[in-house]
Amino acid sequence: MGRDLRPGWTTGACATAAAAAATAALFGGDFPDPVTITLPGGQQPAFALAVTARGDGWAEAGVIKDAGDDPDVTHGALVRARVWAGADGGGVVFRAGPGVGTVTLPGLPLPVGEPAINPVPRAMICAAVTAAAQAAGRVVGDLAPDLVVEIGIDNGEALARRTLNGRLGIIGGLSVLGTTGIVVPYSCGAWIASIHRGVDVARAAGLPHVAACTGRTSEATVARHYGLSEQALLDMGDFAGGTLKYLRRHPVPRLTIAGGFAKLGKLARGLMDLHSKRHAVDLDWLAGVLADLGADADLLAQARGANTALQVLHLADAAGLPVADRVATMARDVAVGVLGDAPITVDVLVIDRQGGIIGQAGGVADTHSPLPR
Repeated sequence: MGRDLRPGWTTGACATAAAAAATAALFGGDFPDPVTITLPGGQQPAFALAVTARGDGWAEAGVIKDAGDDPDVTHGALVRARVWAGADGGGVVFRAGPGVGTVTLPGLPLPVGEPAINPVPRAMICAAVTAAAQAAGRVVGDLAPDLVVEIGIDNGEALARRTLNGRLGIIGGLSVLGTTGIVVPYSCGAWIASIHRGVDVARAAGLPHVAACTGRTSEATVARHYGLSEQALLDMGDFAGGTLKYLRRHPVPRLTIAGGFAKLGKLARGLMDLHSKRHAVDLDWLAGVLADLGADADLLAQARGANTALQVLHLADAAGLPVADRVATMARDVAVGVLGDAPITVDVLVIDRQGGIIGQAGGVADTHSPLPR
């Protein structure tokens, strides 16, 4: 019998705990270990300290991130906070330490040049260091202490290469993220949020054309085919609904949707979640598409008895039936319907596993023309 997946803590929660402990030590106390913080939802988890250090006018603490059972690239990373006195009246000022990135492109919820410590973690850290300063008798009332808080993540620059930070213009390391402080294993929220930030960055850059792709092969094909920059590529994955609904509210002039035959077949059926665990390929539906294209009874029977959508595609190709084009057209119709009145021109490309374009609808793509490899 399976067990429940174990939740974990966000990078922002770990940074908050480290900053609270470092602040207590800076103001003459011991490093509290474990250190307790308050999350936005009112939960009060305690974090063990992995490292502590003091110097002339500064204190530092570190927490090992535990992401629970989520496959988070930062699971096990050491999140550090070093604090020291800031300018009088300056309040809490944030710095990017080693392994934390800096914002270099507009469109994110932070100005260009700021450390990539998101607004909610900033608020959590401010509240935690203020509480520590109050406990030490260093501030009056709810005034924030005048502190510089530097957040770092060991090996963060290398870990960031496994994320979309570079595409979003976050250079030099990871982002300090989290809106609740809690990591929910295999949550869709983080992926969808990254899609939204990708749209925001593209819009802020004034890009006229973005591509929402289901995987790396389709992404590489679209980038080459249209000459799109990295900032124009949206890693949609299986989240067609989350992508299209956000674009409906935050439109760009042109959208290309690209993916494999099976996943775009699901979009063509009107499904917004393209994951294989949510929705299986509907072979009866694909047979119906072939029937509309004039397939005979024998081909329809073979299609209904096929093992995979790829097998259906091969059967259709052998019979000279443009099923990939038809799926592209139907997927485009669904996408246009979700986008509603948003002023977006849409085209769809169906990509094979070798990176060839095997079907299209809308736009000016050359169909059935694999890229040179």
